[in-house]
Amino acid sequence: MGTSTTTPTAAKVTDIPQESADNYDDNVNGLITGNTLKGWIDDWTANRPAGITGKLVILQAWTGVAGYEFIASKADVSVYSVGTSEWVETRSNGVIETRSMVPSGRTVDTFLAKYGIDPANDMIVCAQGTGGGFQNMLAGRCWYMFRYWGTAKENLAVLNGGNEWIGTGTNTNMVQADFSATASTPPLNGSASVKDLAEVNMVLQATVEDMLSVVPAQDVNLLADGVFIWDARGNGTPGTNTNEYSPDDDTDFRNAGSTQGHPNSALMLAYSNLLNSAEGYTYKSKAEIQSYLDGNVDANSVGFAGADLQVVGAGAAYQSGDVVYTYCETTYRAMITGIATGVIMGLPTRFYDGAMYEWHSLSNVVASDGNAILPWDSPWRTDQTSISMFLEHSDPAVISPRNINNAHAASANAIINEDLAYKGVVLDDGANNVIIVDGGASGGGVLPPNPCGG
Repeated sequence: MGTSTTTPTAAKVTDIPQESADNYDDNVNGLITGNTLKGWIDDWTANRPAGITGKLVILQAWTGVAGYEFIASKADVSVYSVGTSEWVETRSNGVIETRSMVPSGRTVDTFLAKYGIDPANDMIVCAQGTGGGFQNMLAGRCWYMFRYWGTAKENLAVLNGGNEWIGTGTNTNMVQADFSATASTPPLNGSASVKDLAEVNMVLQATVEDMLSVVPAQDVNLLADGVFIWDARGNGTPGTNTNEYSPDDDTDFRNAGSTQGHPNSALMLAYSNLLNSAEGYTYKSKAEIQSYLDGNVDANSVGFAGADLQVVGAGAAYQSGDVVYTYCETTYRAMITGIATGVIMGLPTRFYDGAMYEWHSLSNVVASDGNAILPWDSPWRTDQTSISMFLEHSDPAVISPRNINNAHAASANAIINEDLAYKGVVLDDGANNVIIVDGGASGGGVLPPNPCGG
């Protein structure tokens, strides 16, 4: 294949978000409801969204409850049961190997081949199956994988609520006949590749390098820095269940990590506060989400909490123009907070995919093998008060060694660079920041030296 100097569409973080209608029934991509889906599955050819020329593909993260196991497949409507491990992959950022990252291009192309998906023309719906917090997270990982690899927002949706709720809940047009006990059989006939998608959306992922460039030296949410860091862990109630965010003893540690805490300036509001657990784990309304972002508390006195474990108060949370950086332990819970900001509220949003599993591994603390995880002079250490609020684990015997690839790596963006290269995007290492595209992607825009920004 020849080499072309045509540049692909290089997304800025402000290009990716989409704002939902106030009534989620009015959406035809982004966050959709069972009522919208009902029209599609009844007559896909007649009712599909404008501009969509392919089939409807529904990817369920979990089998639904009895009687509502799977949305029923029809002509041009396929419904697949996707394994939980298919949304993630263990990968190295050049410094450390981290689990549960966005899959590589080769892995995603294998996924497309297995399920016969053409992301440039099909409508892809990420569904929970059984309504639940974890299932909602998996639907979020589905959305993130496709959007990251260049699927246009018009071709992608998250179904709001589990199968039983959209089949029996209030204000639904779906009936039990719209469900089936079995899913479609993967056809193993796909030929599409993410290399053919013009959008370059790697800016969705914030690397540890990006995080280190935006955290302030003070553990306070600065209101004029253009950054809003959202910790999706805990339950969001000030003074309670804050052990992941603000540990006080060894029992608070996760995943045999060396430290526990949070990046400076991160505010905590647990993902669960954004969901209606009694209504199929649907998202709360735009007005309710906006109220949280404004710094207000809900009827249970829950709102964003800061380093002092108290709610920050009205006007002291998200600021207009901020870029949202969201994370949890492995960026599963943060899929819900990120969908809320980036798909419902239309705010520029980035997922710190390495999350606290990675962050709490990058320390000079001695692990169970008797060696410090990182040397004292590694530029990637997060166990510094100018970067983090953290507590070191007191017992090396329970700290698992990590797979460190290069403690003094010049960059921690190896995943981003690998994925750009897979799509045929090569950054010139000279002074002109020229992009060479091998593979025929087209569009406008030139990526900066660090395509993820700062």
